[in-house]
Amino acid sequence: MNGVELVVDTNVLINLAEGKPGLDQYLNGNRLYVSSITEIELLGWYKITKEQAAFFTLLLSDCKMVGLKSEVKKLAIDLKQKQKVRLPDAIIAATSLYLDLPLVTYDSGFEKIKNVNLILLS
Repeated sequence: MNGVELVVDTNVLINLAEGKPGLDQYLNGNRLYVSSITEIELLGWYKITKEQAAFFTLLLSDCKMVGLKSEVKKLAIDLKQKQKVRLPDAIIAATSLYLDLPLVTYDSGFEKIKNVNLILLS
């Protein structure tokens, strides 16, 4: 899987920080994109330590950040209108759809979102 482009869900980066094995094949050597919502979820955790914040900041610096562009907002709105999905998940899924890239996640809830190319980890 080396050299591919992927959108990475927040939970993948949390599992990486916690040392969960098996993520190398998805993260090493690939171009990783993260939604701005992932940055907010990671760094905005109310119990985050300075060490965790430093780790996530460094990790995010290796990723391509995708802001809330108007196209992403429109896709997220469309997802929210058509199905029951949490706002952060709608934005992350919309980012994947906008970029036309697979979404790597541990969250099986993304399976209900149509047209998202999903790489579901367990």
